[in-house]
Amino acid sequence: MSKTRILLADDHGLLRSGIIRLLREVSDIEVVGEAENGHEAVRKVKELLPDVVVMDIGMPVMNGLDATRQIREWSEDVRVLVLTVHDNEEYLFQAFEAGASGYLLKEAADTDLINAIHVVARGDYFLYPPITRLVVENSMERLKRAHQKANNCDSLTNREREVLKLVAEGYTCREIAKPLFISVKTVETHKANIMEKLNLHRRAELVHYAIRKGILHLDMSEAYE
Repeated sequence: MSKTRILLADDHGLLRSGIIRLLREVSDIEVVGEAENGHEAVRKVKELLPDVVVMDIGMPVMNGLDATRQIREWSEDVRVLVLTVHDNEEYLFQAFEAGASGYLLKEAADTDLINAIHVVARGDYFLYPPITRLVVENSMERLKRAHQKANNCDSLTNREREVLKLVAEGYTCREIAKPLFISVKTVETHKANIMEKLNLHRRAELVHYAIRKGILHLDMSEAYE
């Protein structure tokens, strides 16, 4: 039975020793080398040709993300399993963008590392379950905020919708005030309230919003004159 060849890249010697002891108990896994920084990891990948690199992110000389990117550019056959303390989406997405096939937290190494190695070695992707839950929850929250923003037009008063349309059409606050029989200050207040409700910050954003919501209609015949 062929063994999965592992290169372990982490700048903490004690952690490497502990992981090596753990992996020695697995009959189909063999640790063929160690690296204490990203630069050394890239060099040893070319020298030792491992199947999987267990890669830390925060290392000196070259970090694990840059090392992952270089390794994957050199060979798509070498899989990278990121083993890190960072439990946030920012590092997660950067790792997969760099070419990683798995993402595992160090706190779960004793229970999930062996399975994660097997998963990425066969060409699949591994994502630590609590991180998966975080990604799903954050994605749902973003979708919820986007939905709320899309429906914010319903929270505008009739007067605010009138002001929004006129602002989008390019009228100044003074020009808007006269036909609506309100003061310039009132128009400015309406405009500020509209932008706050819609979470918009510039007139151009108001224009795009008004077009998207059908409040402002473009005359395409004029666009081509």
